[in-house]
Amino acid sequence: MKWYQLDIERVEQKLHVVTNKGLNDAQVRQRQKKFGYNELDTQKKQPRWLLFLKQFQDFMVVVLLAATLIAGMLGEYVDAIAIMVIVLVNGVIGFFQEQKAEKSMEKLKELSAPMIHVIRNGEWKRLPSKEAVVGDVVRINSGDRIAADVRIVQANYLETEESALTGESVPVPKHATSIQRDNLAAQDQVNMGFMGTLVTKGSGTGIVVGTGMNTMMGQIASLMANTKKSPTPLENKLAELGKILIVAVLLLTALVVGIGVYQGHPVYNMFLAGVSLAVAAIPEGLPAIVTVALSLGVQRMIRRKAIVRQLSAVETLGCASVICSDKTGTITENQMTVKEIYLNGKNIHVTGEGYTTQGEFYLNNKSLNKSYPNLETMLLYGELCNHASLQVKKGKYSVDGDPTDGALLVASRKIGFTHAIKQQFKIIKEIPFDSNRKRMSVVVEDENHMRFLITKGAPEIILPRCVYALNEEGRTRLTDKRPIEGAVKRMAEKAYRTIAITMKPVSKEESLDAAFLEKDLTFVGLYGMMDPPRKEVKSAIKECMQAGIKTVMITGDHEETARAIARQINLLPEKGLVLAGNDLNEMTRQELDHVIDDVYVFARVTPEHKLKIVQSLQSKGHVVAMTGDGVNDAPAIKASDIGISMGISGTDVTKEASSLILMDDNFATIKAAIKEGRNIYDNIRKFIRYLLASNVGEILVMLFAMILAMPLPLVPVQILWVNLVTDGLPAMALGLDKPEADVMERRPRNPKEGVFARGLGVKIITRGILIGIVALIAFVVAYNDNPDNLVYGQTMAFSTLVMAQLIHVFDCRSENGVFSRNPFENIYLVMAVLSSLVLLLVVLYWEPLQPVFHTTAINVWDWIFILALAALPTVVFGRPMNKKQRKSK
Repeated sequence: MKWYQLDIERVEQKLHVVTNKGLNDAQVRQRQKKFGYNELDTQKKQPRWLLFLKQFQDFMVVVLLAATLIAGMLGEYVDAIAIMVIVLVNGVIGFFQEQKAEKSMEKLKELSAPMIHVIRNGEWKRLPSKEAVVGDVVRINSGDRIAADVRIVQANYLETEESALTGESVPVPKHATSIQRDNLAAQDQVNMGFMGTLVTKGSGTGIVVGTGMNTMMGQIASLMANTKKSPTPLENKLAELGKILIVAVLLLTALVVGIGVYQGHPVYNMFLAGVSLAVAAIPEGLPAIVTVALSLGVQRMIRRKAIVRQLSAVETLGCASVICSDKTGTITENQMTVKEIYLNGKNIHVTGEGYTTQGEFYLNNKSLNKSYPNLETMLLYGELCNHASLQVKKGKYSVDGDPTDGALLVASRKIGFTHAIKQQFKIIKEIPFDSNRKRMSVVVEDENHMRFLITKGAPEIILPRCVYALNEEGRTRLTDKRPIEGAVKRMAEKAYRTIAITMKPVSKEESLDAAFLEKDLTFVGLYGMMDPPRKEVKSAIKECMQAGIKTVMITGDHEETARAIARQINLLPEKGLVLAGNDLNEMTRQELDHVIDDVYVFARVTPEHKLKIVQSLQSKGHVVAMTGDGVNDAPAIKASDIGISMGISGTDVTKEASSLILMDDNFATIKAAIKEGRNIYDNIRKFIRYLLASNVGEILVMLFAMILAMPLPLVPVQILWVNLVTDGLPAMALGLDKPEADVMERRPRNPKEGVFARGLGVKIITRGILIGIVALIAFVVAYNDNPDNLVYGQTMAFSTLVMAQLIHVFDCRSENGVFSRNPFENIYLVMAVLSSLVLLLVVLYWEPLQPVFHTTAINVWDWIFILALAALPTVVFGRPMNKKQRKSK
């Protein structure tokens, strides 16, 4: 028989599991050993040897290797071997760079992998979905991506969207009853949940019956094959730029070779020099270095609790001009505490902080106990209409579930209730909370088989459904709702979130339909909960403001609650507007566009409103970052320029729609991610500037020498050595540079700006020309001083070129000049430059290498002359800017 044909008891028996306890550790280990991880087979990775060989597939490298082979056959063994070794070392460096980038991406994929909620040894816990085994009892909620094939054993208005499996996007209602029919198609197995499908509504519990390739999705795993990595916009720009630069370099190289041959240099020598120059000067590895830099930046962002799901988001972060942030959990601590209760028409003060269960209830400074009318009833209802659970680890309480539910549990513990109280009641029916309904209901049966409905939710949604109220005299007709509305307003002005709780007796004969149940309710009381702002939020918002980034707070809370919180954190300026969801409903798109720049707080909004807000801001030219956690937030997150999901409270579907995941759900992490995003883009510009200016210098020193009818200032092996020691480690070290002090004092970057914007192109050309000129001057002076010793002149040009580039790398660290930053701040760059300097000294002074690299030892006076020339390009253009000039950049 198939799983869908078995009743729940039979499924439990077959899999040796009890739904309220789950598997034990021994069962998990045994099943993991038998079935492996809950993963689909992925495409095999390329073998390392093939990845290594790919480093040598570039056309110009192949031409150079062929020319080198010919040189060896003609007897030029030393040059041939030297060139081969340099090309090999370059290939090794490229191979390790790609390996590092690949490992970073694998780590990223692992960190952003979905989680499951599973019960083991009688305790609910969250685990990576790959650890699910057959027989695991899992809980699924709206917004979850089902991690394995499950037989549903409990369903509360549960619906799943199975287009990933069947192609049909209409949600399928689910139930737990067995189906006694044979050969049912997947879409007809309505008591099953399938791997990869999405929970669109409700909640449920299921027993895992298939994992990995033994799932329905595993049978069509080809549909789930890994998609090819898409290059980021910057990588695309650089790839296009690379094509242009290749043409430019080849033309200039051809010009160098042509002039050299015309001046009487041997054709073979000029051809080998030209090919070496092209290999050194063509920045074919630029997109690869960018990928590595992005990957390194992403690793730093992970350490700052931000997981980047799409590399393109790193570029966009620096352009963000508006952050639309949820209030609860992102701006606030997400640690709700009941501070006040409105009961029997009176305000009761509740003591205690956070999730600690110590606290008391006070009315007019008098302590209350269970005997106070309706207090025990209200707290019991808060306990029963609740999905959360309290957990204690090392004496510290935490909540597994929604923080609002957690606050109600803590309040009930303060009157003396324990978790055992729930065992005296049976949940007959649940109507789950969602962001549109703004309420949750349960039908409960007590030990006397009496049934009643408990409904909790937003007061403005609940109150219109109330016709009775519970007070000290008992249940009476509710004729005047103004005192309750006044209590809601007073609580909201204190920045309290308000939850109304109601009840209704239900007979066994009555319909359990939501439309019938949730009317003619009896108002019991109000909970006023405080969720304090995070300590670091005020300074983070201020820093964003200085960076030209506007922060907008979005919340489902009451307008007065939102306003009070916004003022506490200095988010709402004196003339800033607060709009409620009702205002958005009544506004046309044009009306919203007209005021959107003045709005700082949106209250009582739905996820649908979020999409409207994003589109309005984008129409005004803003680059929008939008946060979200619920399943209905996904459209707004997807529509925003930077979609940000919550790592703790976020649903799977929201995470999949986002480009950035906050591991700590903290607003300050968004600010840190933007700062890091700006820095990553700055670092990419730094090494583009460094590499291209160096390459311009290498080409021009050869071109100028040929135009002046001089001997070759550099031989092929020197050209390749310059490329190896200056382009490799220092360029990579620039990618590890820390942010400049003013990185969060600049305006957001225009997303349409080109790679060479803000004067970068001018800097590359001017520095490149100067580097070429100083290297040529060194050659001319040395050669004219000793015309019979060409090697001496070439050594001087070679050394000057390397030193000019190694000094220039420090100038590239800042747009504000070489003197604006401490050169020892980036220890990786200092070590890279020292390593390159040592490699230069080795080929100059170690006698066995002198004939290989056509070098000779030089004296102290030569070094003074070299360093003076090499410093010129940086000193001439390295003057610091004033503050006004820096901000304009």
